[in-house]
Amino acid sequence: MMFQKYPDIVSVDDITKMLNLGKSSVYALLQTNQLRHIKVGRKYIIPKKSVIDFATGACYNESNNQW
Repeated sequence: MMFQKYPDIVSVDDITKMLNLGKSSVYALLQTNQLRHIKVGRKYIIPKKSVIDFATGACYNESNNQW
């Protein structure tokens, strides 16, 4: 399984390490809903599964080239 050392709910900092991206890139993925999440106030609650789905292309829709 991917990312076993990370908890089931990950932070933006976790995702930067998981995907080797900068914070601004991670926030852009969140703001464009390319990573499933719930926003509570200013905090993002991000399931690790959504990062795995993103990394493996599970959410990619080839018919319109969108996630």
